[in-house]
Amino acid sequence: MNRLTRLTLLLPLVALPAQAQVAPASDRVITFSGFNAFPLKGSVKAGGDHPYFAVMVAGSGPTDRDWSNPLLPVPSHGGRDLAAWLQGQGIGSVRYDKRFIGSKDPKLDISLDAQVGDIQAAMRAARALPEAKGRKLLLVGHSEGALLSLLTGGGADAVLLLAMPGTSMGKLIRAQVKGQLDAAGAPAEASAVNLAFLDAVLDALRKNQEPPKAPANVAPGIAALARGLARPESRGFVRDLLDLDPWGAAQRLPVPFAVAWGDRDIQTWKPDLMPPDFKGTVIEIPEANHLFKRETRDKAGLSGVAAATAYGDNTPLADLTPLAEWLKGLK
Repeated sequence: MNRLTRLTLLLPLVALPAQAQVAPASDRVITFSGFNAFPLKGSVKAGGDHPYFAVMVAGSGPTDRDWSNPLLPVPSHGGRDLAAWLQGQGIGSVRYDKRFIGSKDPKLDISLDAQVGDIQAAMRAARALPEAKGRKLLLVGHSEGALLSLLTGGGADAVLLLAMPGTSMGKLIRAQVKGQLDAAGAPAEASAVNLAFLDAVLDALRKNQEPPKAPANVAPGIAALARGLARPESRGFVRDLLDLDPWGAAQRLPVPFAVAWGDRDIQTWKPDLMPPDFKGTVIEIPEANHLFKRETRDKAGLSGVAAATAYGDNTPLADLTPLAEWLKGLK
C-alpha cells in the first residue's frame, strides 16, 4: 500500500478556505450582495465589440475568483487567464470569490441554495455594470461551477459549461478514485477495500447519516476525501449535489449552450456516448487539460500529481479556436 499513500484525489469538493486574491491592475474590483445579502467580491474586465458579457463561476473546493487553489502544487490562476482570453475575443467578464473564500466561520451558509443564489446575484450585478451595458449575458461555469450554473433557471442569455462532469457527482468521485487506484498500481483486493469504504461514505451522506470511520487499510487520500465530504458545515451541499443529473438539467436550459472538455482532462471528461437528442453544442479541445491549459502528454499515463503540474501559470492555454468559433456564432 506504500504507493497508495501518495494517491492524490482530483475533485476537492470541500477544503480549508483560500485567501482572497488581489486583482490585477487591469481589473476593476467590485463588491455586490449575494444570496441573503452576503457580500461578495469580484473582478471585472472590460470587453470589446462582442454582444455578450460573461459571468464566470469557479469550480470545486477553495477556488477563488482567479481559480487559484492552495491544494494545487503550482501557482495557478486559470480563471484569470480565461478571462483575459475572453477579453481577446471581445467579451468582458466578472468573476467572483465564492462565499467561503477567506472565511473561518464554520456556521457560514454554504448550502446549494446559497451557492446557486450567489450565481443568480452575480448575474443581476453583471447586468448593472457599465461594462455590460447593452450586452447579453453569457454564464461560464467550470467543473463543479458548471453543475451549479445548470441550476440557475436559465437566467443568462447563453451558457458555456467548461469541463462539466459527464455524470452525477457521486459517480464521478467514484470513477476518479478508481482511476487513481489503478494509476497507483493498487492490487485488486486493496482497490475493493477502498471503493467499498467510499461507497459506504457516499451512501451515508445520501441518507443524512454519520459516515463510517476509515479502517486502517484505507488509503490516506481516500480517508481525507471522506472527511472532507462529511464536514458538518458542507455536508448538506454535498448531499444535494451528489446525484444531480447534469444531462437532464442541461436539456432544460432555455437558452443556447455549449459543453466543452479538454481531451487530456483526467478530472472530468467527455462521455463516450452523449444523450440522444442532446440539443447543446459539444466541443472537445485537443491537447487541453482540466483548466484548458496545454497538455501534450498521453492522458493514459497521467496521475493526479503529474496532471496538476500543467495547471500552473507557466503553462499556456491550449488552442481554444473551437470555443472562439462558438462564441462568434452567439447573437
